[in-house]
Amino acid sequence: MTPEELQAARDRTVPDVVAGGLRVLFCGINPSLMTGATGHHFARPGNRFWPVLHRSGFTPRQLKPSEQGELLDYGLGITNVVARATARADELSTEEFRAGGLILAAKVERLRPRWLAVVGVTAYRTAFDDRRARIGPQDRTIGGARVWALPNPSGLNAHWTVQTMAEEYGRLRAAVDADGPRHSG
Repeated sequence: MTPEELQAARDRTVPDVVAGGLRVLFCGINPSLMTGATGHHFARPGNRFWPVLHRSGFTPRQLKPSEQGELLDYGLGITNVVARATARADELSTEEFRAGGLILAAKVERLRPRWLAVVGVTAYRTAFDDRRARIGPQDRTIGGARVWALPNPSGLNAHWTVQTMAEEYGRLRAAVDADGPRHSG
């Protein structure tokens, strides 16, 4: 991608990868410019979502961003708190996060996933006005789904390694597996 192509992706939206009755709906902060340009979630080189998803046992092999549709076969999906693509998450306002949280809650209510996994605890705190939230399972439900805050897989989140993120995502997978098989929505 050229810098011009990436800049042209600013403010684009990317379709969700969703279906009713998912086991887990992963929720990113917002699309990167690379995601906006390619139409594939977590597409930015250096983003560790796809390796972590595989290492944690959610997928039998590491998927490429272009294979994101295969997530549905595993009862998984992807959406974002804020729909518009930016170069960095700090370009988003508190108001955008709060509005995105309302939209996300309505989406979760409609799609009925068993778990909502927000990849970015700061985004979760802002969107749902929960300043005390920490990585891990949350006490609340959103739209009927249990909630888990996960570390953001961006390469900018350097204090979490692929291994430590995979362990945390694996904790979620164990909780999901303990719930039993996927139900239909």
